[in-house]
Amino acid sequence: MTKKEKASYIVSELERLYPTTPIPLDHTDSYTLLISVLLSAQCTDERVNKITPLLFAKADNPFDMVKLSVEEIRLIIRPCGLSPKKSAAIHALSGILIEKYKGEVPADMALLEELPGVGHKTASVVMAQSFGVPAFPVDTHIHRLLTRWGITSGKNVVETENDAKKLFPKNLWNKLHLQIIFYGREYSPARSPKREKDFITVTIGTNKAVGELV
Repeated sequence: MTKKEKASYIVSELERLYPTTPIPLDHTDSYTLLISVLLSAQCTDERVNKITPLLFAKADNPFDMVKLSVEEIRLIIRPCGLSPKKSAAIHALSGILIEKYKGEVPADMALLEELPGVGHKTASVVMAQSFGVPAFPVDTHIHRLLTRWGITSGKNVVETENDAKKLFPKNLWNKLHLQIIFYGREYSPARSPKREKDFITVTIGTNKAVGELV
């Protein structure tokens, strides 16, 4: 298969499996989504969804968040991991949102990336899922699958994102990145991939990628 044929097959199969793509992180607006995505770094969505209700009960907007101390935030979000850095970032970015944007989350990739604790992937998720702007957030799991599927030979998530954007239609990006995440969780988990279950890799993956499955 050519890369274009592989891309077409991936889109077709993922649309068949996941015609709807609910956002995995529970949120009510762009601010709570931003905080949830920030907390999800090196943490499962399931755990984030257990912790955010506790945090948002105290502060679901930047004005209330800055009233909490960094230590108060840290104690709540500690189960999500990296709590010292994440709590400091949450407090600091909330202050910036108040100071610069009247408490609103800016619908601008560059401005989001300037916020403490907000990298390109986090900003991309917010742009895609909160504002509906085409983006293709790539985490390590999407990078792993697109490599296995022979879509990219990128050495990092940045190169993989660029390759994916060139190959997949722009109007599919926002939905497709979620579909790939759902597929990875159900059919090709990072810790225990199985050849017989991961049918996309078996069908279109490179020989090396298929051979890595056990």
